[in-house]
Order: sequence, then structure tokens, then C-alpha cells
Amino acid sequence: MTNAILMSSGADDIDFMIHGVFSYELFGQTLWITTSHICILIVMLLLAALGFAANRTMKHAKEIPEGFQNVMEILVEKLDGVVYGTMGSVAAPKFVNYISTIFIFIFVSNISGLFGLRPPTADYGTTFAMGLITFFLIHITQFKNLPLSQIWKDMCSPLPPWLPIWFPINLISEIAVPVSLSLRLFANVLSGTVMMALVYGLLSKVAIIWPAALHVYFDLFSGAIQTYVFCMLTMTYISQNYDTE
Repeated sequence: MTNAILMSSGADDIDFMIHGVFSYELFGQTLWITTSHICILIVMLLLAALGFAANRTMKHAKEIPEGFQNVMEILVEKLDGVVYGTMGSVAAPKFVNYISTIFIFIFVSNISGLFGLRPPTADYGTTFAMGLITFFLIHITQFKNLPLSQIWKDMCSPLPPWLPIWFPINLISEIAVPVSLSLRLFANVLSGTVMMALVYGLLSKVAIIWPAALHVYFDLFSGAIQTYVFCMLTMTYISQNYDTE
């Protein structure tokens, strides 16, 4: 078994599956460090280096930004604008750092296929973990800001709270939030990963230059769209359960 982290190490080595890199024992159980873990680590190290460079740059910021400082300020300004425009001035300050962080992480993970990595978001373990974080944020915010009577009323909607016929259906819809969020992102990224692996594996002799157009769509365009959708749904779900009055 080839435990390659790169998907395109050669025409005969194209592989979009997750493989174990090495194993270790913990409490009598055998656990594996997989290619997904390695790719996540690479993305995290890249983002940590970007954050360190941005921090050093902003400590010596110029009054008229240029170069790297200008790029970082535009990035922060645009992300702040999206979060504040969606969540409002009451909820946005509490969640702008989280939304900005997952936006950058998901986007870099989605486009990592451009650099030969297997996108971490093509692993359901990664996307489901982010879906669970969103799920807990939704309900922590809900119980923190809304009275129990309002929560019960919403769970029984559209009927009156004394007739909870719709409660089971609304409960299922709430539980389905992390599943729907994670599956949407996972399926779209994985489909692009599989398509590119098939192109290189089956058409290796003629897959020269022209697959770059497919990378632009599957990795860059589709990756950006899925990042935006995940973050927009996260902000929408949280905002709906936030008391803005």
C-alpha cells in the first residue's frame, strides 16, 4: 500500500483514498495517523505561518498600506463585511473571529488539491467535526439568549405551544443541521477530488495542460462556493436563534 500524501505523485500512483501512515497504541486500542491528518497539519502550519507573518506585519504597519499588509487588510475588511452584513451588529462581534477562521481554513483546505494534497474537507471526519461545532454554537447561543418558553414555542411552530404535534419533526430538523452542513461540503469536495483523480489516472498520457481548467472549476471555483455556503448557513442558523432585541 502506498501511503502517499500527494494525489499526483505519478501516473501510476493516482489515488484519492485515505490511507494510514503509521499506527500507535492508546489504552489498548490501535489508532492510525492517516493522510487526512497529515494534510490537515500541513494546512494548519500554513495558516499559522500566515497568521504569524500577518501579526509581524501589522505590528510595523504603515499608514498607507502596501503589499502584504494591503492584502491582509482587504481580507479582514471583506470577511468583517460579510459577517456583519449577515449577522447584524449585535451577533457579529461575538462570532466574526470564528466565522473568519473557518472560512479561511475551509477555503485553503478546498484548494489544497491545486498543490497535490488530498483536500482535508474531502474527509467526512473533518467536515462533520465543523458541523458539530456549528451545531453546539447554535444551541449554546439559543439557550443563553432566549427564554425556555420561546425555545419551546419555536420547536412547536407553526402550531401553538400547547399542541406540540410538530415538535418531533422540528427536533429532527435541528438534529439534521450538522449532518446536512457536513455532507454538503464533504460530497462536493470529494466529487471534485475523485473526478481529478480519474482524469489523471485514466487519461494520464493526454492529461497535459488542459486539466488546469478542471482544477480551476473543481478546486478553486467550487471550493470558494462551498466555503461561502458553509459559512453563510452557519451565520444564518446562529442569527435565527439570537435575540437581537
